[in-house]
Amino acid sequence: MSDTALSGPATPPDALALAQALIRCPSVTPEEGGALDLLARVLGDAGFAVERPVFSEAGTPDIQNLYARLGTAAPCLVFAGHTDVVPPGDAGSWRHDPFGGEVADGMLYGRGAADMKGGIACWLAATLAHLRAHGRPAGSIAFLITGDEEGPAVNGTVKLLDWARARGERFDHCVLGEPTNPAALGDMIKIGRRGSLTGRITVHGRQGHVAYPHRAENPIPGMLRLAAALLAEPLDTGTAHFDASNLEFTTLDVGNPSTNVIPAEARATFNIRFNDTWTAETLGAEIRARLERAAGNAVRFSLDLLPSNSPAFLTQPDAFVDLVSDAILAETGRRPALSTTGGTSDARFIKDACPVIEFGLVGETMHQVDECVAVADLERLTAIYRRVLAAYFAR
Repeated sequence: MSDTALSGPATPPDALALAQALIRCPSVTPEEGGALDLLARVLGDAGFAVERPVFSEAGTPDIQNLYARLGTAAPCLVFAGHTDVVPPGDAGSWRHDPFGGEVADGMLYGRGAADMKGGIACWLAATLAHLRAHGRPAGSIAFLITGDEEGPAVNGTVKLLDWARARGERFDHCVLGEPTNPAALGDMIKIGRRGSLTGRITVHGRQGHVAYPHRAENPIPGMLRLAAALLAEPLDTGTAHFDASNLEFTTLDVGNPSTNVIPAEARATFNIRFNDTWTAETLGAEIRARLERAAGNAVRFSLDLLPSNSPAFLTQPDAFVDLVSDAILAETGRRPALSTTGGTSDARFIKDACPVIEFGLVGETMHQVDECVAVADLERLTAIYRRVLAAYFAR
């Protein structure tokens, strides 16, 4: 796809052309790679006011972001997403160039095809087609695009929202274009996300020779005791829209290369994906209480709970959720499940600005070698987004 093909043609570019052009921008976090430049040009040609704030934080890379808006009146429907992608890994293991945007057997290949340049391309194509068919909306359309979702998520959406709020920007609803569908387009809308809390446990012992255990204090039995206590009882049984909270140990080690030395410490790391029963603070207090009960006076331990910017949240099913669901049903024949599963996303920041739902492409190959999406799905998702725009501004 040449630059000329995206420089304001009489007929707006379709989602495939836009997705290919975006994939060919090597925007591995924190590099912009030309992806935001491309969006700025296309949106500017369509009449959007485009701004490109750059945010900084000590110890993290500077990040370029994009905010574009057409109109000043309410209601404002904002589309959010990210152009940054994870590294491709060994490019030689790909059947197609990870930054080539190649089409083969009805599939578009490339890093970001699913997560989430394809989704951005579909919303952009839908917006251009909607404007061509209906003119400027009786309200506003905005784009909130970051280059820091796959990275630390420090200089991206969270700061872009603060920047917009300080300028008096207000949003009524948001669609985040993450690849929400597990297997087929129309499977699932995300109406919330679980929270995430990470903790590190250290059990303190005393190093010594295994032949003289009375002169040492082995921390390993104590660690096993504490770990068993955290896993013995469920944290909860789930809520109306969330599964039960889940604790998983991700490391358990003593860093001991010797077979005849009792180690001085044992360490473990766990992560909890929690539902709206908890906040990070109440859950941390519960974990500490369980550990203290299990330790009694027999186990010396310390607990470090890492700061969390990932709360559990829910967008209550309402007329907006129904509007998106109806558009999906009309194009796919599927009534999507309303889900809160999966990991975190930038929706955790957006939910403080306006109600947010997530719906995009099929995410089966995201972050994998030969990441790809069906060209037919790009066309169907564009049609869904067009229905969303038409119904939203017809209300």
